[in-house]
Amino acid sequence: MIDEISIEEAIKKNLPIIDVRSPGEFQRGHIPGAFNIPLFSDEERAHIGTVYKQRSSSEALELGYRYVTPKLDWFVEESRKVAPQGTVIVHCWRGGMRSEAFAGHLHEHGFQKVYRIRGGYKAFRNYVLSSFEQPFPLLVLGGYTGSGKTLILHELENIGWQAIDLEGLANHKGSAFGSIGQKQQPTVEHFENLLFDRLRKLDTNREIWVEDESHNIGKVKIPLAFYRQMQQAPLFFVDIPVEKRIEQLVADYGKCDDKQLADAIVRITKRLGGQNAKLALEFLSQKNYGEVARITLAYYDKSYRKALDLRNPNRITRIPLPDTHAAENANQILRIVNKQLKND
Repeated sequence: MIDEISIEEAIKKNLPIIDVRSPGEFQRGHIPGAFNIPLFSDEERAHIGTVYKQRSSSEALELGYRYVTPKLDWFVEESRKVAPQGTVIVHCWRGGMRSEAFAGHLHEHGFQKVYRIRGGYKAFRNYVLSSFEQPFPLLVLGGYTGSGKTLILHELENIGWQAIDLEGLANHKGSAFGSIGQKQQPTVEHFENLLFDRLRKLDTNREIWVEDESHNIGKVKIPLAFYRQMQQAPLFFVDIPVEKRIEQLVADYGKCDDKQLADAIVRITKRLGGQNAKLALEFLSQKNYGEVARITLAYYDKSYRKALDLRNPNRITRIPLPDTHAAENANQILRIVNKQLKND
């Protein structure tokens, strides 16, 4: 049996999802957890599109059949790997011919239940973007570079609080040095998909911790509706001495490739100032990572202070902490947060 379902129903069913779009479409963005079994390769899809525009829809359709026919057995074999129980959800871009043909083929070859997503991936994207408009009970963890905020965030999660590691989703630590040691970043589109997927698994009646970020994290952007909520949420700013933050940065980056560190310094030469950038590169050549961190922190601290000035000061709670011990700092933060939430 083949049934058409909404994207809301598809998400709730928690069944294997097969995305039959081309690999390039899938790479740009997909439903998290979906499997790509493409009806056409990128080159085949481009060829079909050209024939459709320059000749006719009937010739494009015939070309599509020629491309698909040799793969028919492979479609079933791959789909069985994804959904061995014979129940699966299928979609394409708009819920049109590609998913209809694929779903019918699976049903004809023994799949007991095949669902097609009404509106396809386009419906999913509309659903994702609208989801960021709903209110979220956010708590924002702030602090200067090197404060170990991500480690604190993970500690908060370990002891039962809800948290989203935006930098983890983005594969980037948020500064000019943020891509070092990271995997390739997702597209902006897929970052939004990943954030949606993370949020939908949380209880929106309970507080959700996020780290204070710029609108951009490397090459991806936090969805504007969500970012505005972050800017208006209570900010808990951990204030840690610069020497301790330098130690943390040396621990984080001291084992990285010096060439990558040098490239990052060069990229922010204008912001550091030519003389400071030159000095940082000299310290780097001497493997004096502490002084490199000290020079770059002068810029990053100044930049962060400017960002703090744009926030409502009544929504900022400063928490002086002696060092970057994540577990102890998480507990100290929670003592203050719990007291505030109780008073509210």
